[in-house]
Amino acid sequence: MSKVLDTWPILPVILISTVQIRPGDQQWDNTVAALESEHCNRISEIHITDMKIMGCWERFAAAMQKPFPELTLLEVFVYGGQVVPVLPDSFLSGSAPRLRELRLRSIPFPSMPKLLLSANGLVTLTIWDIPDSGYLSPDAMATALTVMTTLETLALQFRSPRSRPNAANRPRPPPTPFVLPALTNLIFKGVYEYLEDLLAQIDAPLLHFLHIVFFMDLNFDLPQLHRLIDHAEEFKAFNHAELLISYWSIRLTIYPKTRVVNHPRLLVLQINCEELDRQLSSLAQVCRSLAFFPLISTLEGLETGEDLPHWKDDMENAQWLELLDPFHALKNLYLTHGIAQRVCDALQELSRERATEVLPALRNLFVPDKSLQLVQEAMEPFVTARHLSGHPVAIGGWHKGASMSFASSRIYSNIVE
Repeated sequence: MSKVLDTWPILPVILISTVQIRPGDQQWDNTVAALESEHCNRISEIHITDMKIMGCWERFAAAMQKPFPELTLLEVFVYGGQVVPVLPDSFLSGSAPRLRELRLRSIPFPSMPKLLLSANGLVTLTIWDIPDSGYLSPDAMATALTVMTTLETLALQFRSPRSRPNAANRPRPPPTPFVLPALTNLIFKGVYEYLEDLLAQIDAPLLHFLHIVFFMDLNFDLPQLHRLIDHAEEFKAFNHAELLISYWSIRLTIYPKTRVVNHPRLLVLQINCEELDRQLSSLAQVCRSLAFFPLISTLEGLETGEDLPHWKDDMENAQWLELLDPFHALKNLYLTHGIAQRVCDALQELSRERATEVLPALRNLFVPDKSLQLVQEAMEPFVTARHLSGHPVAIGGWHKGASMSFASSRIYSNIVE
């Protein structure tokens, strides 16, 4: 490889290794040889997206303990749940002045914030599946972000809920958060305390894509997330939502009725939990809190989806009512077969007075065609109570794709993945 580079003109070099990497692999040997050569000062991009063998990691890490002055993009993914050794402070000699994109997966690099202080031209920073050995404190990350006036995409995803800030060392928020003037996409997975500590120190008025995944908690307190959402003008136009219940999480996606495919505008809140009753109570807690109430209370359409091998029938009807209670402006509600059975059971038990308090603006309730007749019969007391109160509700049939497209996962997958 060194001889090959000697014969080429002095041009920028891009290294790409995308197949499964194994020791002795010719492509990998060539890649590392280029990193180790005297021509490393010409390397502008490094893409290594399938590193699985420990021997490869050790050689790569050793080759990266020097400056790469022309490096603008670094992308390194470790797969298979391996725990590789921690990257030291000397990675890239602790300086990356021209770096614009940094993407790491499953790589412990606890001193990364120090490196980021030299990378004030970053546009994209995505750190996926951060292992416990690579914990980055929210205070150190916030300090690094203060130099990133060009940052557009920030993604931090922790592997486990053990990535929790030390309660005794949580800093007080500054009186005025630092503004990230270019940030439009923010993705986070971790415990809510970490996000709150980070957001207490930053603001992002141009934000239009927010994807939050929380590990299960018994008590969510999210004033900083509320402030961030309230300051982002794009979110004020969001009036439709999708609720997806699966065997491992519950996800609420909020978006404007008019979508632009090449300019995704979404707010996604997901809670990872395998117990349905805790899924509902956790999301209900967040929705009714001050953190999300202003946004939730203006939604006009809600479509539901389910991905469950089977339903557990030990749920209390009050939990479904608790989840729906904050949706004061909801006009159109689309329910899948399994969810329709449970929600309708809860609604039909309401007294005449309560029938107008839950979903007071509801005008149309849509259920799958196969459920229509049963639901119409079961919901007759609720429909009658709403009619007598002057808030009539019509029940109709629907099928997937007939209303909202339930396409948010496709829209944001390009950013999230």
